[in-house]
Amino acid sequence: MLKVRNITTYYGRIRVLKGVSVHVGEGEIVALIGANGAGKTTLINAICGLLKVQTGTIELEGRRIHNRSPERIVRAGLSQVPEGRLVFAPLSVEDNLKLGAYLRYRGKEKAEADETLEEVYSLFPVLKERAGQVAGTLSGGEQQMLAVGRALMARPRLLLLDEPSLGLAPMIAGEIFRTIAKLREEGVTILLVEQNARAALALADRGYVLETGTVVLQDRAERLLKNREVQRAYLGKGKKEIWDA
Repeated sequence: MLKVRNITTYYGRIRVLKGVSVHVGEGEIVALIGANGAGKTTLINAICGLLKVQTGTIELEGRRIHNRSPERIVRAGLSQVPEGRLVFAPLSVEDNLKLGAYLRYRGKEKAEADETLEEVYSLFPVLKERAGQVAGTLSGGEQQMLAVGRALMARPRLLLLDEPSLGLAPMIAGEIFRTIAKLREEGVTILLVEQNARAALALADRGYVLETGTVVLQDRAERLLKNREVQRAYLGKGKKEIWDA
């Protein structure tokens, strides 16, 4: 579904991604792990059109999308849940969700978008309970649910999640991971960037390890979980899966 081939990106004169290649097959959950500053969010932003690609190509379902506008990339079937949630704090929960379907409401899909809204409320009942509440007053976990719901309002076939458990209590993070698993069951393909490498790999089919802008390892998720170098650098010892906490 998604093919990233040998891309290079810069921030000013600093080369951040150095010939990165990844792919995500339809129906997969693929984890992207690495230390802070490895380039994970940079890769996500390049895929979403928020950062220019200097060399290489990005294809979604066979169509080149690199250096296209974010609006066109969303129309092509890709949505991002950004790191830090970035909800529109002064707006209501429902207004935040509807902004996720802005292109659909602006076009001729109002009825379909309203149906999607009800589906999001079914997935996250707490958001329906708080539909009129100002988004900035939600808890961190509720804001993360809102950010995911907002992305789903565009009806993506590929969902990019950037650090969805960041700053959340283990119990709430577990709910988010269970939701991600449910989304895959419903046909959404997922690229997951996650600080909790153990939880991400336990959920994923495959994974990539990114270090200083380069993919240094890729494998089936279960093999990465058993890899001694990955264990030493990213997994630690004796930690429970967060959805079992």
